[in-house]
Amino acid sequence: MIDFSCDYNCGCAPEILAALTAANESQHATYGLDVISARAKEKIRAAVENPDADVYFLVGGTQTNATVLSAILRPWEGVVSAASGHIAVHESGAVEATGHKVLTVAADEYGRIEPETLRDYLRGFYADETFPHMVQPGAVYLSHPTEYGGLYSAAALREIRAICDEYALQLFVDGARLAYALASPETDVTLRLLGEVCDVFYIGGTKCGALLGEAVVFRGAQKHFFTAHKQRGALLAKGYLLGLQFDALFTDGLYFRLGKQGTDCALALREGLRAMGVVFCPESGSNQQFPVLTPGQLQKLQGKIGYEIWQRLPDGSAVIRLCASWRTTGADVDAVLDALRV
Repeated sequence: MIDFSCDYNCGCAPEILAALTAANESQHATYGLDVISARAKEKIRAAVENPDADVYFLVGGTQTNATVLSAILRPWEGVVSAASGHIAVHESGAVEATGHKVLTVAADEYGRIEPETLRDYLRGFYADETFPHMVQPGAVYLSHPTEYGGLYSAAALREIRAICDEYALQLFVDGARLAYALASPETDVTLRLLGEVCDVFYIGGTKCGALLGEAVVFRGAQKHFFTAHKQRGALLAKGYLLGLQFDALFTDGLYFRLGKQGTDCALALREGLRAMGVVFCPESGSNQQFPVLTPGQLQKLQGKIGYEIWQRLPDGSAVIRLCASWRTTGADVDAVLDALRV
């Protein structure tokens, strides 16, 4: 069976496996203070075009979201998130377990927070004379792409940045699937832009070709984050295992090539399904596709194609999620389409 249920069900890119094998023959400084990790950080600073960026390597997305937000928020602050945001729905309350409330706002059909929605929420919050008794918004959480494959535009991110500045909020972007967003022809967001508008964001590795790992990028130097992520149990003793993966990913454009592979296959799948009359809910420009399939079509995929049910509909049909990844091929895409044609 070909599994499109998620984008992290494979090991890692061959280049990373080779680097891990080679590094296994040597000793390395601990806690990410090794020369390979230092080299990877320099490559990431060059990619975001910010020599002052502070870079840290963590293991996974949920760990990263909880660790970063607990470090940047004061004890009485919460984080504004789309109601469908990963931290609000699919992280088992990880952020709230650190003592910080997730303050949810409505999103558009793609899971994006629109700038006016954010502005209206903040205006309403501070118009309430009892707001000093409430959890204060201290940061805004976005993901690019969103849970629904939504992609922000550069203009929208700049406008959200301006709102954050107006209300003294920090902007944090979850980039667990960032490689696929950067590769999409339907967004103009770049690493340089993220480094410019975000106080902190991360470059996802786990879902984008690495065995595991996320690279957290702060716009400027952080005095206490090393200690903060140690406290949260997020500081890997054998930190070089994370650093060397990002060293490989940011050598010769590998990260961007892997992202393009996944996104190109997803968009080819989208076009093939469209040609068959399939509709989407919503229509995504990234590596996640959300076709609406009838019970008969779902049956055709059984035992052949792995997928995730996203929403069951009253008539028995369902919105499913098909995730392409860095390892997806044109033959995999054809297998989905061929299964539905039978």
